[in-house]
Amino acid sequence: MANRPANVLILCTGSSARSILAEVILNREGAGRFKAYSAGSQPKGEPNPHALSLLKDLGYEIDGFRSKSWDEFAGPDAPTMDFIITVCDSAAGEACPYWPGHPLVAHWGIPDPASVEGSDAEKRAAFMEAYRRLSSRISEFVNLDIDHQDLASLKARLAQIGAMEGATEMARQGKAA
Repeated sequence: MANRPANVLILCTGSSARSILAEVILNREGAGRFKAYSAGSQPKGEPNPHALSLLKDLGYEIDGFRSKSWDEFAGPDAPTMDFIITVCDSAAGEACPYWPGHPLVAHWGIPDPASVEGSDAEKRAAFMEAYRRLSSRISEFVNLDIDHQDLASLKARLAQIGAMEGATEMARQGKAA
């Protein structure tokens, strides 16, 4: 990976909120070192409007985002992934496609902001909390020296990142990765 950015596929079942937030954050924070993509096993068809609104308000470019199937990244013409990161427990527990290149898999489950009921302010707060949790994990990730760690150490560190504050029970227990 020293000669090119590491490719990271971020998975969530619906590919409409958490995976898109993480893709945007990682592409900005890891620019030049990482190239992030997002997808889901059962894509919703379009990004969650609360996710897009938050990203726009935070100064991110939001044009062109779409809810994609993970099948787009399992084909022969897809970029070879170095890392697969699941951000929801249901995607982590599903039988994933075969990923060429044997990427390192980690689970960083956080609660789904799209499932929050209530006022727009409550929904906005849930999306901001998901953004904050993903941002802190991604900050830890982009600061890893991935080119100089052995596979076991890197996998253990990714699990620790997944278990950071606000992790789902599955992520705290290091399951599904």
